[in-house]
This record gives sequence, structure tokens and C-alpha cells, in this order.
Amino acid sequence: MAGTTARTAPVRTAPTAPTAPTVEALRRSARAGDPRFRDDLASLVGIDSGSLDADGVAKAGAWVADALAEDGFATEVIPTPEVDGCRYGPVVVGRRRGGGRARIVLFAHLDTVFPAGTASARPFRIDGDRAFGPGVCDDVAGIAAGLAAARVLRGLGYEGYGELVLVFTPDEEVGSPASRDILAGIVDGADAALCLECARENGDLVVARKGVADVLVDIRGRAAHSGVEPERGVNAALEAARFALDVAALADPAAGLTVNVGRMCAGSRANIVPESAELHLEVRAADLVSLTRTLDAIDARAAAPALDGARIVATRLDVCPPLESAATEDLAGVALEVGERLGLRFGLAATGGASDANFVARLGVPTLDGLGPVGGGDHGPDEWLDLATAPERIALLSGLVVAIAEGGSLR
Repeated sequence: MAGTTARTAPVRTAPTAPTAPTVEALRRSARAGDPRFRDDLASLVGIDSGSLDADGVAKAGAWVADALAEDGFATEVIPTPEVDGCRYGPVVVGRRRGGGRARIVLFAHLDTVFPAGTASARPFRIDGDRAFGPGVCDDVAGIAAGLAAARVLRGLGYEGYGELVLVFTPDEEVGSPASRDILAGIVDGADAALCLECARENGDLVVARKGVADVLVDIRGRAAHSGVEPERGVNAALEAARFALDVAALADPAAGLTVNVGRMCAGSRANIVPESAELHLEVRAADLVSLTRTLDAIDARAAAPALDGARIVATRLDVCPPLESAATEDLAGVALEVGERLGLRFGLAATGGASDANFVARLGVPTLDGLGPVGGGDHGPDEWLDLATAPERIALLSGLVVAIAEGGSLR
């Protein structure tokens, strides 16, 4: 790919027939690698990498590329295009060939929501079994867990997959505008895709996420003097109010469908009939049918203004498809079996927030989310990671790779 920086992994002899590791070997290796995992956390949390800080994200990406190369991956650093005048960091990819057939992709994101300077103002620290710092849970722990799981497999000499691919994107926190097509091109046709967002606070994996659509609504009326000849005007504010009430009524909370009128503005002065108004809507739905139906209903309402002479244009700024359970159920079953073998108990959760797993599942690739360690407080000043869960979750992740490669079995 033009503009891509590539690094070639050390030359290796053809792999011998792989032997699947036991659960005890996975557990032991993950525990042994815990000091390195903690060092990786500290290094990455110490790098400012807000989504719109392209240079900061590139710095984090360079650190990850070096770690991948050190661990025997062939690496690529792929520049992303500018989107709407915004510059983003690169996508970092590591590939390791094995002796099996399954192509398994692990993916996480390099960016955080925090502005430059946060890493030094609120540095990485450990207090008991918890680590704190900007992005420590979302998604530094996911990055570090992916690297650690790959080291577990390499240390045990396991190469039963056809190809193990690790992908790190730069803009997930702002909807992946620059990286989603690159990620799709890498993941398309894979046998499994494992998203390294952290597990829920209670340890659950994520099997479903709502789809999200942002809609900008522009309403045009006609200005007039509000005291002398208001009848000559078409009040865009009133049209906006009626429109807002109508689209809000499309919501069905019991079915997981929400329509939020997040922003609304109209007019310029109290003595002028407003000639324009603007609304910014967000729609979230658990399934693609509901999301599409609701967006179509918004379009239909825009095509039929309540006030004569008003004009309405509804523009879909961005649509993120839902991660539906049909895409995750097979891998979720395997994960539950692997977890049981490792002595781990966790459930399967649905959440309203989106991730890159939404876009990956749309490709028809079996997908599972929430495979990082347990954490919480995302996007806030007290964001935390439960360090005690890291070795067991890394063992789960590496065991899941083995089980997928071995057709669902794990010794």
C-alpha cells in the first residue's frame, strides 16, 4: 500500500506440527508475563494519544509497532486519510504466520478521549490491585493484553493458526472515520475477530452493541416582523419543535430504540419570525432493521413539514451498524467453554455504546467483544483497571485463539 511503512519479521524455518497448549500452561505463561504487561501499561498510558492529536497517536503507534516487531511480527504502519479537514494517526498491523488454517484477528484502538497534557497531569499509578491513568482501561489495557496474549502463544511454541493478525486503529473514540475502511480490508474474510475493549466491570464479555446514527436536521422557514406582519412569516422554530416531538415519539425504550434530540437552535431575535432552525439527533437501536426503519421515518417526517412553506432536510452524518448477537453467539459459546476450563466465571452482556466491533461484524466475520481485562470509569478522571484480572483474561484471550485454531477444542 502506498505510503505504508513495513517491517519484515526475522526469517524463520517452516513451523513444525503445532501442539495445542494445556489450560494450565496458558495460565502459567500469562502469570509469568504479568510484569511485562504492567510495564507496557505504564509506557502507553504515559503517551498522550487523544483522537485528534495525530502526532501523539502516531507516537503510541510507533511504540506498538516496535513491540510487535520485537515479538516476531511482520509489521505495517498504514497512514490514514484526512477526513473533513481532520488529521488522524496511522493504523498499525502485525502479522504472524502459523502452520494451521484459521486467520484470527485481534483489534484494539490507540486513541483516547483525553487532551494533550493529561498523561503528565495524571500519570500512571498503581494502588493495590488497581491501575489508574488516562486511557488505562479504554483501551490501553486492550492493546497490552493483545501483545501479552501473542507472547503467551509464542512462548509456548504454539503456531496452530494460519495467521495471527493484530490491528490497532487511531480514531475509534470519534467513530473511526479514517480507519474503518482500512480495518475492514484487513479483517474481511477472517475466521474470527476478537475486539480487545475491556470487559464490563462485572467481568462480562460483550456480545451485542447498539447501532448509532447521527442526523443533522436543517429547517427553513421565512422571516417576518413579529409585530407588524407575522402572518407573512413561516416560523422555523415552531416547525423544529413539532419535528422534535414527532421524532422523539419514534423511540421504543422497551425494544432498546432511543431517539435523542441532543441539540436544537433557532432564530436570531425575539421580534423576528425565525427563518431557520437546526436540530442534531442521535438514534440508537439494537438491530439494523429497527435502526433503518427509524431513519426512514425521520426522512418521511422531513418530507412532510407541518407548516405550509417550511422546508426540511435531514442528513445522516454517520451511521454505525449494530453488533448483533447473531454475529457473536458462536464465539461466545467457545469463550464460555474456555473460561470454564480456566476456572473463570463471566456472563455475556449487551451495551448501548458502539465500538469497532460494530463495523467488523457487518462484514459477516464471527466477532466477539470485551476481551480485555476488567476495568471501569472510562473517559473519566478515575478510570481504572483491575490488575488482578489481567493474567486470567490474557490466558482466556490466548486460549480462545487456540480453541478457534483447533476447531473449538482446548486441552
